[in-house]
Amino acid sequence: MEDQGTQDAAIFLMSLGEEEAAEVFKHLSPKEVQKLGETIANMRSVTRERVDQVIGKFTDEAASHSLLVSDTNNYVKAVLKRALGDDKASLLIDRIMQGSDVSGIESLKWMDPVSIAELLRNEHPQIMAAILVHLESDLTAGVLKQLPDRQRNEVMLRIATLEGIQPTALNDLNEVLYKVLAGGDKIRKTSLGGVQTAADIINMMGTQIETAVIESIRTLDAELAQRIMDKMFTFEDLLKMDNKSIQMALKEVSTDSLVIALKGSSTELREHILANMSARAAEGLRDDLESRGPVRLSEVENQQKEILKIVRRLSDEGLIVIGGGGDDSFV
Repeated sequence: MEDQGTQDAAIFLMSLGEEEAAEVFKHLSPKEVQKLGETIANMRSVTRERVDQVIGKFTDEAASHSLLVSDTNNYVKAVLKRALGDDKASLLIDRIMQGSDVSGIESLKWMDPVSIAELLRNEHPQIMAAILVHLESDLTAGVLKQLPDRQRNEVMLRIATLEGIQPTALNDLNEVLYKVLAGGDKIRKTSLGGVQTAADIINMMGTQIETAVIESIRTLDAELAQRIMDKMFTFEDLLKMDNKSIQMALKEVSTDSLVIALKGSSTELREHILANMSARAAEGLRDDLESRGPVRLSEVENQQKEILKIVRRLSDEGLIVIGGGGDDSFV
């Protein structure tokens, strides 16, 4: 199912023309560029009415916002210096602005996992951990898959115990990257490590590697391993979701993706999913599952990961609840 917001954005960008659209793309993340690019590429024709609707929606939205300050960074610095003096203000400014100059890390976001692994494999595990936590979890997981088991496990342990990065340390990381990269643009900072970040990354690795990493961490710190596992959400954990949440998640999942994902699931989970579909849809899914031939394990895991991404997004948006089954029946 195509995301309505992405379609609207694609239509609006096409209405701007090439030069203006290119300027907008400069301010987007790699994933946003890819998603919008794919949507535009697949869009064959749009009615004039739809274009007018999208432009009108944008105009109304833009009119409801007002730009208070053109350069917020300089504004904060100026206000703090007036209020506290240069010395005290400088201490606070360092904390407030931390992560604002990590342009080298941004370059990694446009690279594939194999290339990133090659660039970083000779760095100290602590340096690798501090850099990788700035990337999206699926990209970091892809990088870690390219590393030898021992190095991967050591980096994951350090990610799980990382609580934050000082501004001066971020500058050092940038210098490390500038030695192996030509440079970069802006950074859209993400999570800076910890148990949840470790769990998110491990979730993206696949069952075999996931188990090995957890067991390695357990040998060093059993409590930490358990905390990570408590934060992880696997495909089988869909059983813990109440019926209403399952039904909402299913609306966002394509039938083909669901069929492949369920090929590697337990009978209990499969029945739980079928019970939350209409009788007609459930019958069609059963037929598809029976007629579908053998599927590669890697393909099954990839589709399960995609569904889990949807579930986590809906959970983050407060639209569904992960865990704690309920009695809501299908309506």
